[in-house]
Amino acid sequence: MNIAFAPGFDLAAVLASPSPVVVELGCGPNPPDGVIGVDSLPLDGVQVVANLEDGLGFLPDNSVDEIRSRHFLEHVERFEPLLREIHRVLKPGGRHVCIVPHFSNPYYYSDPTHKRFFGLYTFDYFSRPEHQLRRKVPPFYFDFFFRVIERRLEFRSAWRLHGAVGKRMEAMANRSPAAQEFYERHLCWRFPCQQIRFVMTPEK
Repeated sequence: MNIAFAPGFDLAAVLASPSPVVVELGCGPNPPDGVIGVDSLPLDGVQVVANLEDGLGFLPDNSVDEIRSRHFLEHVERFEPLLREIHRVLKPGGRHVCIVPHFSNPYYYSDPTHKRFFGLYTFDYFSRPEHQLRRKVPPFYFDFFFRVIERRLEFRSAWRLHGAVGKRMEAMANRSPAAQEFYERHLCWRFPCQQIRFVMTPEK
C-alpha cells in the first residue's frame, strides 16, 4: 500500500489526541476542518493520499470515532473489503456516515466511474435480522455486522419545480421506515430519489 502524508501532518499525534478522530474518505479538495481528509489525489487539504481500494491499513484497529463519505462509495470496486476495513478501524460505538446515490437517480448512470448503486436495504445485508427493515434480507454473506441507526431518502434537483415537489416527497417518504419502504417499492420510478444518507454503528 502506497501512502503519502501531507507535510506537517502527524497521524500518530491525531490518533493520540483526546479529541474525536473523524476521517472523511474520498474527501476531495478542502475537506472540513477537524477531519482527516483521505483521497487518492494530492488535492488541497488532503492529509492522507491513499488508494482506498487497498483498504485502511494506515489506521489501527478501533482507532476512529467517525468515518464519513459523500458520493464516494459508488466509485469503489472492492466495496465489501473496504466496508470490512471501516468496521475494523471504528471504535465500539463509533459511526459510519455515508451519502450514496439511490438506484432511481437517473444521473447516476451518466458517470462512467460509478461501480454500484444503493437502495434502502443495501446495508441490511451487513446487519442482523432484528436490526433490519420489515422486509428481511439474507445476513449470512458476511461475518461482520453494522447496525443502521438512521437512513434518510433525500430529494434534490437543480430544477426549481422539481425541488419544491421534492421537499414534499422527502417529508412524506421519511415519515417512517414503512413509508420509506412503500416509496421505494411503489413510487421511486415515478419520482426518483437522488441519494440516501445512512448512519450506522459497528457491532463488536
